[in-house]
Amino acid sequence: MAGGARDVRKVFLFTTTQNYFGLLSEPWDQQLTYCCPEVNNFLDDGNQMLLRVQRSDAGVVFSNSIDFADTKDKVLVFFKLRPEVITDQNLHSNILVSSMLESPINSLYHAVRQVFAPMLLKDQEWSRHFDPKLQNLLSELEAGLGVVLRRSDTNLSKLKFKEDDTQGILTPSDEFQFWVEQAHRGNKQISRERAGYFKELFETIARDFYNLDSLSLLEVVDLVEATRDVVDDVWRQTEHDHFPESRMLHLLDIIGGSFGRFVQKKLGTLNLWEDPYYLVKDHLRAGISICEQWVIACNHLTGQVWQRYVPHPWKGEKYFPVTLDKLGKRLEEVLAVRTIHEKLLYFLPASEEKIVCLSRVFEPFTGLNPVQYNPYTEPLWKAAVSQYEKIIAPAEQKIAGKLKNYISEIQDSPQQLLQAFLKYKELVKRPTISKELMLERETLLARIVDSIKDFRSDFENRCRGVPGEASGPLSGKNLSEVVNNIVWVRQLELKVDDTLKIAEALLSDLSGFRSFHRAAEDLLDQFKLYEQEQFDDWSRDIQSGLSDSRSGLCIEANSRIMELDPSDGSLKVHYSDRLVILLREVRQLSALGFVIPAKIQQVANIAQKFCKQAIILKQVAHFYNSIDQQMIQSQRPMMLQSALAFEQIIKNSKAGSGGKSQITWDNPEELEGYIQKLQNAAQRLATENRKLRKWHTIFSEKVVVLMNIDLLRQQQRWKDGLQELRTGLASVEAQCPVAWQSRWEGPEDPLQYLRGLVTRALAIQNWVERAEKQALLSETLDLSELFHPDTFLNALRQETARAMGCSVDSLKFVASWKGRLPEAKLQIKMGGLLLEGCSFDGSRLSENQHDSPSVSPVPTCCVGWICQGAYGPYSPEECISLPVYTSAERDRVVTNIDVPCGGSPDQWVQCGAALFLKNQ
Repeated sequence: MAGGARDVRKVFLFTTTQNYFGLLSEPWDQQLTYCCPEVNNFLDDGNQMLLRVQRSDAGVVFSNSIDFADTKDKVLVFFKLRPEVITDQNLHSNILVSSMLESPINSLYHAVRQVFAPMLLKDQEWSRHFDPKLQNLLSELEAGLGVVLRRSDTNLSKLKFKEDDTQGILTPSDEFQFWVEQAHRGNKQISRERAGYFKELFETIARDFYNLDSLSLLEVVDLVEATRDVVDDVWRQTEHDHFPESRMLHLLDIIGGSFGRFVQKKLGTLNLWEDPYYLVKDHLRAGISICEQWVIACNHLTGQVWQRYVPHPWKGEKYFPVTLDKLGKRLEEVLAVRTIHEKLLYFLPASEEKIVCLSRVFEPFTGLNPVQYNPYTEPLWKAAVSQYEKIIAPAEQKIAGKLKNYISEIQDSPQQLLQAFLKYKELVKRPTISKELMLERETLLARIVDSIKDFRSDFENRCRGVPGEASGPLSGKNLSEVVNNIVWVRQLELKVDDTLKIAEALLSDLSGFRSFHRAAEDLLDQFKLYEQEQFDDWSRDIQSGLSDSRSGLCIEANSRIMELDPSDGSLKVHYSDRLVILLREVRQLSALGFVIPAKIQQVANIAQKFCKQAIILKQVAHFYNSIDQQMIQSQRPMMLQSALAFEQIIKNSKAGSGGKSQITWDNPEELEGYIQKLQNAAQRLATENRKLRKWHTIFSEKVVVLMNIDLLRQQQRWKDGLQELRTGLASVEAQCPVAWQSRWEGPEDPLQYLRGLVTRALAIQNWVERAEKQALLSETLDLSELFHPDTFLNALRQETARAMGCSVDSLKFVASWKGRLPEAKLQIKMGGLLLEGCSFDGSRLSENQHDSPSVSPVPTCCVGWICQGAYGPYSPEECISLPVYTSAERDRVVTNIDVPCGGSPDQWVQCGAALFLKNQ
């Protein structure tokens, strides 16, 4: 086996080397290498186990050893399984071939991860015979190599950390794991805290990316949105040093790559040409949405939002994921092909010609996987599409007339005409059909021109009005005026933009398109100008308010956090609601793409810094200002000491061990301690109140038991129950004021209870008499006269269901202070209601004044049962559902009534608003 030109062993070595290093078209001295001693040693010496091949400036270099200097260059290695001389017979059974790129760690890591770990750990045949301990060691080896690779210096003795080096970050999971590792192994505490912060931000999406292949397409559509929010939060964070731009660029790229591969894998399980159209359409639309949404997110974040974010601006060019964008466009083409085919099936007659034509329509795509987009498959795809268009050309000619007839029948209805063009837009785009529908497209263009005029007129009529009013912009929830106006005009922009896209896709060849296009662009420019004017006006107003101490926009870091108002004794937190609104406006306007002026951003940053503490303090202040409403009147003296202790903490808000200075916002440790003291005191007071209310409820229940005893036949049972009640009172007598004990006093003789019983019995007899005269439902009724008012309301519900011929479950209970209920078959006038926690004048709820009674009567209302789908006297947005209790102790609910409140239902929940029946 001498080293001649016919030596098949050397032919194998040199051919492999040629292919690996790409030397097929380059001259290199094969005769010299045939006489190379290193090659001969490897082939002819059984003890020589290795042949290393490396390309240098001088050519191809062979060696029988691995040098450390090889780590940065491409290296090809041939090595033996057994120490034998290589022959023709063992050439392919004793030589292994391996390559190294960048570093041996990199090569080993990817070989383990991509080849050996999946085979030895996941393959059933191999994993069954592979020792579990060795499986664990292999997993640990893969993880350890990944840790080393994710650090910039692959020298094991010096594991350094460079955030700009991302050579080991191949997937989003690698990036997330990098911050997990850095949070535990960082060199400095501040670095570990920063890494831990990023780790927590990424945790919301890390699990989904780790299990990406198990998710559905629709779940990944949601994941795209969540990922956009997470990377935005990572970029915008100001708690620690900023996230490096180069690393973020790499992260956006590998996330896009993961989404693209996921879409290709999921769609690859379908037969896009033969599977049912509805199934293919849904999957393709989800895949297109994933691609489009990530492309839009990257473009928006790096091209607008981050470039304008002053604390951490994006300095480079905007990032555009080209491959993912082109994959999305390829999927759109596939969907268009299937959609056109579906429309052809709909319009063509069921004939043999149709069957023959449509059976071969997808033949050009045979052997071509449309989801595998890359520059090499693009020419094949275009050729297949061209062939496909030739096949369907005769069918298009036939259906053009049918489509024309269909559209001509509905062209008098602008909405139906637009919907028809949208429904068949894939067909209308075809040149043959587009030419045939010239007149109909002209009609559509005229309708679209009119819609642009309507948009302009609506905008000009509303743009200077007040949001929510008939002459102003439409209003949204929880939006300030400036944000509401900008959101409103953005919605108009979207409508005009959608109209423009429809026209560009279907009508761009028409003579009137250019004038329409100019009018639409002019209107969009007008919208942009209005947006900017709104933002500029807001900026001026806020900046002028920053110099006015009464505006509520000024917060001094060294100012007192809270104090008692001397006028009414209420607790005030020195953090105005206007600051909360400003924070929301800054956040929303930033999300809308506006650059916040530096002064406003600075104030917002300060306000944001103290926002968490301010919210807690406002909750404590609200508790302090409303606790008297939560107490039972007669129990207030029992909680006097706890209330005084709470008030003392509020009054003595001093910092330091000596308590010489006031606690201020800029002293976070003292502030946290003070807030904790306030919360503990408030919790003690609330707990004591709950305990006393519980005692009150227990005694109430005992009284109810007494009320259910037959006084004529069970007098001894009555006396035993009464004694039990007195024993319970005696257990808390030390805390009980006389006023509270007096609520539970009663005669040992049951005559007093009997009198109350007789009162209700007489009232019931009166009800019966009115019912017999058919006058019960026409007069005002006081439900407190009944033993079980809820039973009466349920009977009214059942009777209403019989009258309406529907089930009782399909009815809802409503009340009206406007007059009778037109939707109710049966209704009553209800009186005797009392309201606690606020006041009600029959139109809307209002806050109690300092001199207002704690309980106020409610005007008579009409109540009844109506269908669930009926609108009712009030819209849900302006009402709050208040419970109706049998008594002021709120121990038993009769029903719930929607009461008009004018919005902000949380305000009335915090006030403890509730209705109850008056006492008899």
